[in-house]
Amino acid sequence: MSNAGGKRKRKALMLGVGLDSDGHKRLTTGPNFALVGGSKETHAEMTEKAVKINEKLKARGKQLHEVSHEEFDDIAQEVGLKRIPNKPDEDPS
Repeated sequence: MSNAGGKRKRKALMLGVGLDSDGHKRLTTGPNFALVGGSKETHAEMTEKAVKINEKLKARGKQLHEVSHEEFDDIAQEVGLKRIPNKPDEDPS
């Protein structure tokens, strides 16, 4: 299907994957996020961080697809997420 207007609408989605498990299957979706898996505690923490990121975006008057990678990193750090540095042999992009 083509876009007759020529401009594509940008979309962005935060995806959280909890790798620990307590036997339950968990899936939570919200505005611009989807969270899958994790123990009860991990899933609750992912949900809290995603909601806080959305609150910070709203306070800045922006949507997820409108922020740069750097601005997203700043917001993520403000809510307690930490960036994992790239290994020396990995491409940073």
